[in-house]
Amino acid sequence: MSELNNVTVIKKANIYFGGQVVSHTVLCPDGSKKTLGVMQIGEYEFSTGAAEIMEILSGELEWQLKGESNWKKISGGQAFDVPSNSVFLMKVPVVTDYCCCFAA
Repeated sequence: MSELNNVTVIKKANIYFGGQVVSHTVLCPDGSKKTLGVMQIGEYEFSTGAAEIMEILSGELEWQLKGESNWKKISGGQAFDVPSNSVFLMKVPVVTDYCCCFAA
């Protein structure tokens, strides 16, 4: 899906890692929440309470759940699932555009 219709966008940005990762929250009519953002080149560690689906719109990265030994490569047009109450790591070699969908 290339666009979101009939949504509410929170104007205040979510800014992480000194501005290296920036997103905006989008509230959908069905009550679900998404964030649309951009990650600059770098390595990041995020924690999540709710399960997430990270959809990579453009760019590429490698990711893993904290404690795992294998990195998984992903690029534009692909997505990966992050379980609830977990920590995940990302290595981002190029500027990467993403949409994060949170489980209700």
